[in-house]
Amino acid sequence: MKAESNNMKDTSQIHLIAMKKSCLAAMLLLFTSVSVAKDNTAEPDSFLISGYLESYYIHDFNNPEGSTRPSFAYSHNVVDKPSINLGFIKASLNTPNLRANLAVGSGTYMRANYALEPKDLQKLFEANVGVKLSGSNLWLDAGVLPSHIGFESAIGLDNWTVTRSILADNSPYFETGLRMAYTSDDGRWYVSGLLLNGWQRIQRPDGNTTPAIGHQITYKPNAAVTLNSSSFIGNDKSDQDRRMRYFHNLYGQFQLSEGWGLIAGFDIGAEQVERGSRRYQVWYSPILIARYAYSEQLSFAARAEYYQDKDEVIVSTDTPNGFSTVGCSLNVDYKPVQHLALRAELRKFKSKDEIFERKNGLSDEQLMATAAAIVYF
Repeated sequence: MKAESNNMKDTSQIHLIAMKKSCLAAMLLLFTSVSVAKDNTAEPDSFLISGYLESYYIHDFNNPEGSTRPSFAYSHNVVDKPSINLGFIKASLNTPNLRANLAVGSGTYMRANYALEPKDLQKLFEANVGVKLSGSNLWLDAGVLPSHIGFESAIGLDNWTVTRSILADNSPYFETGLRMAYTSDDGRWYVSGLLLNGWQRIQRPDGNTTPAIGHQITYKPNAAVTLNSSSFIGNDKSDQDRRMRYFHNLYGQFQLSEGWGLIAGFDIGAEQVERGSRRYQVWYSPILIARYAYSEQLSFAARAEYYQDKDEVIVSTDTPNGFSTVGCSLNVDYKPVQHLALRAELRKFKSKDEIFERKNGLSDEQLMATAAAIVYF
């Protein structure tokens, strides 16, 4: 995501990085000790090692000179070259009163989304520890966490489409901070409050001393319906250039029948024009995805989306209409055997301005074909 570059290396930052290294070492020690220790309170198979590897190939029919997709793509962003989007190894600990996750990863997703983090943290896909606070389902988690915003994650296997939607690519994939979360006994309600370092940050921006906050409320009245509301409020710049950002994500996921599913979502955000201003620049994005599961092995999906950011708060184009783009895609997924998924997608963008690179200039359209293979355990 967008972030200011970090070139300052003062003593406080060195201490901070050293402290983070110590925390990672402590987590590794915790994982190792738990895996070999005899703990009568731990549940069976509470310590797990998992892995994930997603390779892909994208052909851009514009035949651009460059090898990367437009600036608003932060996942599957290399064209006409076989690439790894995301590969990681993850260790997970789950006991009745303690949980922890540590994952290190690599790939084009990691390079695009972690580029402005300190170098020794750019492989850190996930690192968090959680403790149960009471007899009820109330947990406090701390560390690098998956984002609480949206229905799409960095892990392609969790999503209905091969590439990420524009709204997913341009809102946080991960976050760092504290999360207090409660799940009702019947599993229908999930409520969390978050204290964060910023908009997709491990380390806060230079000169920023103000944490951000967020919330998530998920309601599942039955197995066929999921309704979700998530928010972010904070400043992702220095205190001197403070501009408050207010963002809300709303979506519903519905299983209409045994085969048909539907996701409808809407993102909207507003950021101050300048510090202390009462004027705000607004962006928004509606999306609709339909999915048909023919069998456990074969499924199809179609997506329609629109992203409007005329003031270029999130996506910079330097064009008269800012970023105003319609997108659609067709997807097919096939799982021939366990732990293997083969995916294909045809996707088209249409913008008000010529923002897409082509061989001999720019175009207001882009058509891409994507193939992906996922191995997981």
